[in-house]
Amino acid sequence: MRNRETIEFLGLWEKINNDNFNSIEFDGIKMQAGINSFTLTPKGWIEKTSAIGIISKAGRYGGTYAHRDIAFEFASWISAEFKLFLIKEFQRLKEDEIQNKSLEWDLSRSLSKINYKIHTDAIKEHLVPYVIDKPKESFVYANEADLLNVALFGVTAKEWREANKDKEGNVRDYASVEQLIVLSNLESINAELIKQELAQNERLVRLNQTAITQIKSLIHNPSVKKLSGK
Repeated sequence: MRNRETIEFLGLWEKINNDNFNSIEFDGIKMQAGINSFTLTPKGWIEKTSAIGIISKAGRYGGTYAHRDIAFEFASWISAEFKLFLIKEFQRLKEDEIQNKSLEWDLSRSLSKINYKIHTDAIKEHLVPYVIDKPKESFVYANEADLLNVALFGVTAKEWREANKDKEGNVRDYASVEQLIVLSNLESINAELIKQELAQNERLVRLNQTAITQIKSLIHNPSVKKLSGK
């Protein structure tokens, strides 16, 4: 709960669902989040903001519990497989809804609005990123988005456009489900590495290693193969 993104998510959930949420205290907490000395416990969060999304109980049968919205967000951050399951389940439910109500509903378009642009044509054997070469380790990227592009896809946005002049959009528009899941995780990991003040070339190596590990985990996991429908 020291993570700023976690605090912002919890605060947004409370603003939507809790009329008694103390927004003033929340703003103060959000300003401190990310500072090395900042600490926050579930109990402290509840007491300061009158939050209802998380419940913390002491004693033998106590523990910390959360609304399923919040639990899903935490589980998605921890497990790429779980996040992929949620996306595929969401697809399945919306497809059932279309069939039952005869609605014309563009699934890919709707998912893109929540940053899940899904393209399922990629061949899994070609998803695993290459280990970055030495020149790329020392290259200073114009922005952090390109850092993630190189870590996962092996190319910058410009390099991809030059190699694919016949295609519209960018490299991320042609990514597979697995790549998009890993990309989302890399964004969170990179944010933490930035806070640790790691040099960009060192972050690139770590992100590339993480991308390789997670992609391999997803494409070789039997349960994920079922979810992907391949």
